[in-house]
Amino acid sequence: MPQVTPGAGPDNPARFPLPQHPPTLLLTRPASASRRFAAEWQGEMGQDAPVIISPVVAIERVAQAVPLDGIEALIFTSENAVIAVAGAGHGLPAWCVGDRTALAASEAGYNAKSAGGSAEDLTNAIIASKARGRLLHLRGQEAHGDVAATLQAAGIACDEVILYRQVAQPLSQRALDILAQPEPVLLPLFSPNSARHLAEAMRGQDISAALFIAAMSRNVALAWNGVAPARVQTAKHPDATAMLSALKALAITAMAP
Repeated sequence: MPQVTPGAGPDNPARFPLPQHPPTLLLTRPASASRRFAAEWQGEMGQDAPVIISPVVAIERVAQAVPLDGIEALIFTSENAVIAVAGAGHGLPAWCVGDRTALAASEAGYNAKSAGGSAEDLTNAIIASKARGRLLHLRGQEAHGDVAATLQAAGIACDEVILYRQVAQPLSQRALDILAQPEPVLLPLFSPNSARHLAEAMRGQDISAALFIAAMSRNVALAWNGVAPARVQTAKHPDATAMLSALKALAITAMAP
């Protein structure tokens, strides 16, 4: 794999002319998140910017009951958890890993607060707040970092419930067709788990495309163990805005003569 360089490429893509015909953007997150990001990308690049949505995971709920007795606040480290809980803790305070998760929690009726970054940022913010009472972390089966254990070690009472799991899905034929062409493809990776799932979905397939990977963080970039990419660019901040900026820079690089 090429060296992972945070901020590689143009520092400010807005200063550079964007390609009139950007490479295809392949989105492999769950469908709702992919559709939202596709709309944001086409809002930046134009409605004709090619996008293929082919989720490599489906979200399956595994816990039906959420024990809220004695819980003072919830913790969400993904938007999927907010969706899976379906408003069971309506009105409760909710600590959220980032702005998108906080927005989803707020729209679901929680009193949401964003840590604006990673799971480490989230636990640091909760510890700094000197949170009182018992907290509950609602999460997926696969998680980066152990939020509950970290908080417990800091003297904060915290339980956890695994709400959902990610079920692997194959790439669509349309996605496989574009990946089989010797053309650049923009490939955003939003989590270590999604990077691993996508690498597995590509294994054994005809991948002739030049992959230009935008990774949400260095950990995400390092989790990629699939086809060697043409370039990897790490977002300067773990949010959608920074990912859009990284993808713009990659589009410029991919289309350079």
